Amino acid sequence: MDAGSSRVPIIRPMTGKDLQRIMEIDTRVLGQSRPEYWELKLELTGRKSPAASLVAELEGKVVGFIIGDASGWEYAVPRNIGWIDAIGVDPDYQRKGIAKMLLTEMVDNLKKLGVTRVYTFVNWRDWSLLRFFDGMGFRRGDMMNLELKV
Repeated sequence: MDAGSSRVPIIRPMTGKDLQRIMEIDTRVLGQSRPEYWELKLELTGRKSPAASLVAELEGKVVGFIIGDASGWEYAVPRNIGWIDAIGVDPDYQRKGIAKMLLTEMVDNLKKLGVTRVYTFVNWRDWSLLRFFDGMGFRRGDMMNLELKV
């Protein structure tokens, strides 16, 4: 999957050892470093189902990740709802199907937990991410995000 390779990454549960590489990918994608955010995110992720927070590893290197969970009745959302909280792929490995592999594996895992619907939030103007989720079968759902500018 690197420049001249056709190897397929291994999809596996995320561990604390993956934190540094996830932060590197996030920094490359967003152009800014957020170590405190990721330390807290992985700490919280460790308390959730390992079936929904995964990494893609290629030749011993994490090249992508997805973080999600099944609902625990937060905000009166039933248990059959799953969430995608974050997804990222190293820019050197994008457009090679890694995000699709991560999402497919996560959805399969969530189905085994009784999830029948998966939600995520996407910036309305992030056309590439909207196209990705559209291609994966996502459509506008019944929930609406609300915003209060302060």
